Amino acid sequence: MTDRAQRTIQIKWVRSGIGFPYRQKEMVRSLGLRRLNQIVECPDTPQIRGLVARIPHLVAIVDEPSKPATWAAVPEYTLRPPEVVPVASPAPAEVPPAQEAGPIAPAEAEELAAEPAVTETVVKSAGETPAPAEAVKAKKPGKTTAAKRKAVEAKKGKAAADKTAKPSKASKK
Repeated sequence: MTDRAQRTIQIKWVRSGIGFPYRQKEMVRSLGLRRLNQIVECPDTPQIRGLVARIPHLVAIVDEPSKPATWAAVPEYTLRPPEVVPVASPAPAEVPPAQEAGPIAPAEAEELAAEPAVTETVVKSAGETPAPAEAVKAKKPGKTTAAKRKAVEAKKGKAAADKTAKPSKASKK
């Protein structure tokens, strides 16, 4: 066999068969194409080349994708494992000298129990408030409640004055 018979070509369906004769649609199907933009690989024979030549408006021969250049195969960067840093062990906790002495006398035990335990908490004065984690939205400056009341009373007064200023129906006659 010749070298050409063993080669293959890639054929792509590029245009729909709607509006074209049934025989042309059958030629597309005989190439093994089932859906639009599908690519099939067929043997490079005169029969296949003849089918493609009959329907060049529906199919196209696609070149095989070229291999990327050798420089493109080289990665731009390399991944290295993170460096392991030895962690220093924490220093042993210091023991107060009173506990090193040994057993505690019962009188000393009662005194220790009566004293409040010392902790590392910060006591704030009564006037301070704890700061929240997120900032609290400030209210928009507006009228105070007294100012709001005055505004409402002024509106009521104007409405009452308007009613008295309008002439009544009886006076129009």
